[in-house]
Amino acid sequence: MDSHGQYEQQVVWAVVASDIGPLLLAATGEGLVNVVFHATDPVRDKALARLASRLGAEPVEAPGSPLLAEAIRQVRAYFAGRRRDFELPLDWSLISGFNRQVLRELASGVPYGTVVGYGDLADRVGQPGAAQAVGTAMGANPLPVVVPCHRVVESDGGIGGFGGGLEAKRKLLALEGVLPEPLF
Repeated sequence: MDSHGQYEQQVVWAVVASDIGPLLLAATGEGLVNVVFHATDPVRDKALARLASRLGAEPVEAPGSPLLAEAIRQVRAYFAGRRRDFELPLDWSLISGFNRQVLRELASGVPYGTVVGYGDLADRVGQPGAAQAVGTAMGANPLPVVVPCHRVVESDGGIGGFGGGLEAKRKLLALEGVLPEPLF
């Protein structure tokens, strides 16, 4: 508790190596709250400052924290090809409204090894014609990889965009057997 008798939000983080580069994982007592691509020092520092501002607590590096241990284990297993589904508590506090609705549907309704179109996902949440808004929700996803925005593609067969970069999206889709492995 702080000096006012309020429970302080605890935010812990660690950087984990992956096939798509270093990922910053951050968690609260509620669950995994953020996954950040390309977690080099400058990217990491900016992400941690943003988390501190949004969550009202200074993130603490704690790779051994019980709040992070299972997330780290599952992310490593996923990239090693030993895990298809993430079974983690998630803290959705960084996203709300339509974006949260879309991301929850994505997390529960688009399994490993499948893809969905932006428009199809809009239809699933009762917002036909909102494909562009679904794209915006994917770009705002605070939990990429775990909430699999890489599985959302264009209806014409295009790969679509991706906050982690198109090469990372291709690698994730290849890992899940949706695309062939890159030749080089």
